[in-house]
Amino acid sequence: MPATDPAPAAGAARRPARARTARSGWVRFAVALVLAVAAVFPLLWMVSGAFRTPDDVFSPSLLPAHPTLHNFSYVLTQVPFPRYLLNSLIVAVVVTVVALFFHSMAAYALARLRFPGRDTVFVLIFSTLLITFPVILVPLFLIVHTLGILDSYAGIIIPSIFNAFGIFLLRQFYLSLPKELEEAAIVDGCGYWRVYWKVILPLSRPVFAALAVLFFLANWNAFLWPMVVTTSTDLSLVQVGIAAFQQQHAADWNFSLAASTISALPTLGLFVIFQRRIVESIKTSGFK
Repeated sequence: MPATDPAPAAGAARRPARARTARSGWVRFAVALVLAVAAVFPLLWMVSGAFRTPDDVFSPSLLPAHPTLHNFSYVLTQVPFPRYLLNSLIVAVVVTVVALFFHSMAAYALARLRFPGRDTVFVLIFSTLLITFPVILVPLFLIVHTLGILDSYAGIIIPSIFNAFGIFLLRQFYLSLPKELEEAAIVDGCGYWRVYWKVILPLSRPVFAALAVLFFLANWNAFLWPMVVTTSTDLSLVQVGIAAFQQQHAADWNFSLAASTISALPTLGLFVIFQRRIVESIKTSGFK
């Protein structure tokens, strides 16, 4: 009796599995495409509206019928919008640099140094992530008022420096570093400060790049706290300025869309340039 060849039967069994895999791949692609269109379409509509005339701003067409740069020139010349951009840039850069410095020191201490209550301190810091900002808005305002730094750069910057997420992410990154590097530096006569400055900081560049983008974006788009703590238009950040501009030009949506486009360009550029570093740093910091 001739033996049956198992190859055709195995191939027939694999074909339905391949078909199911192909169908699931197309389904995932379709879902990803829908989500991508839903995320990108508002941005495209904003940019398109920024080039429209007042009569054309509500046109259903995605492309403007008569493109114009008048909206941008009006926003940049008739409104102190460059001052708003400068204020946001100053606050975002200062908060980012200072926060990375202090967060890295705190994270290094919580990850490497041994002292009583270390884990308790970390849990208390991490638990602040559960507290939303509106809960502490009034107490924080009273503290800033008592210190006499209302309506100043210090009043905007100092309360924005602390961020438990930054400390947590850096601590997770430092826990993944081999201890042999620090031990070799200590054998060479380095103290804790030199180990931190000469060994830890150079190794922190990837996670610093990711956190710098996140901190910069958060402070560039800050609205609630700058609006509460400042009254002078010379200190208004870009989001507060746009809100005030929209109140004054409620019917001129073309101007509002132009202002929003200008304010969004730096954040979009940063995210596009550093998105790979953000993903890599999160992977290497314990998020799987």
